[in-house]
Amino acid sequence: MKGVIFNLLEDAVSAEHGAEAWADLLDLAALDGSYFSLGSYPDAELLAIVDHASIMLAAPPAQILRWFGQRAIPLLAERFPPLFGHHKSARSFILSVNDMIHPEVRKLYAGAACPRFHFHDTDDGRLAMAYQSRRQLCHLAHGFIDGAAAHYGEAITVDHLACTHHGDPVCRLALGWHG
Repeated sequence: MKGVIFNLLEDAVSAEHGAEAWADLLDLAALDGSYFSLGSYPDAELLAIVDHASIMLAAPPAQILRWFGQRAIPLLAERFPPLFGHHKSARSFILSVNDMIHPEVRKLYAGAACPRFHFHDTDDGRLAMAYQSRRQLCHLAHGFIDGAAAHYGEAITVDHLACTHHGDPVCRLALGWHG
């Protein structure tokens, strides 16, 4: 996991719960917390922080990851405005992840293991999204979708139709936009 993810999580936690909360999470997870944005760190460290936040807040890890994704989007938009500036809608932004955003991430952060998304329109007007990643952070992706919707001033419903956490081979989500 790239250090920038840990930096974003630290900023999100500190902004909402205070710097002491971040320090407490690191202490509970027995981590030193020195994350450099270009560095690579074990996925287990992020998961340990999420697990301890889950305990502290009495919320499931999926909810913590979704919260983090929502809070990360404004931070990403502030740090990397060109990734957002070409888009007028969350749909356009989301559809650009494979072809525009992740290639830029790989340029900035060599060795980044980005997830892969597959999209198609459904008969009921929703956008179907398949999420594939060895990390199985579909709930973080859901949070990013929610955050992108908020960034572009849109309302989106996300239905999680299948999930690797429930034994499915891939996570499938359906995204619906509301006036």
